[in-house]
Amino acid sequence: MTLNILYSGIIDGDQSLVDDAIKKALGQSTDPEKILRECLLPAMQEVGDRFEKGEFYIPEMMIAARAMQVALDELKPFLVSSGVTPIARVALGTVKGDLHSIGKNLVGMMLEGSGFEVLDLGVDVSPERFLEAVQEEGASIIAMSALLTTTMQRMRDAIDALIASGLRDDVTVIVGGAPLTQEFADMISADAFGTDAAAAPRLLKELLEE
Repeated sequence: MTLNILYSGIIDGDQSLVDDAIKKALGQSTDPEKILRECLLPAMQEVGDRFEKGEFYIPEMMIAARAMQVALDELKPFLVSSGVTPIARVALGTVKGDLHSIGKNLVGMMLEGSGFEVLDLGVDVSPERFLEAVQEEGASIIAMSALLTTTMQRMRDAIDALIASGLRDDVTVIVGGAPLTQEFADMISADAFGTDAAAAPRLLKELLEE
């Protein structure tokens, strides 16, 4: 019953309800991995599905993602102590010269809510910083965002830095943002193009399964 309430609270974006439910579930010694796999991940999958069907829009998705973040913040210490490992580590950032963060933040919440570990590098991120996240912080995925046509070219610079370092084959690169297209993603040799935040977790999981 508690997990059903938690699930519904995330869908509805009710942060207070989610906070109460996750604390109650943990207080009842519910297995942290069970909470994650049977409640939180399905809830965010449902949010993504509703968005893609046009039943949810960006405001509803952001509200749900924030409620999910409340649950994750409570759950993380228990997941770590019980040895639950994330799907992969993602270095997320808005590229050099671009200070837009809303889309990036939403992607980060969707990815984290879907079982990925997210290293949020922030905005105005240089190609060197993305490379550093791979070399020194163990990121196996780079997720880049751009909202300006003048900055989207920086994505190619980051990929070129990976190539120059000899790490390109070891890193999955996903790009997204309003001015981007699949053609642009193909042109810069990105592995995937996310049309929206809801698509990012699904695309990455598909790529990792290949």
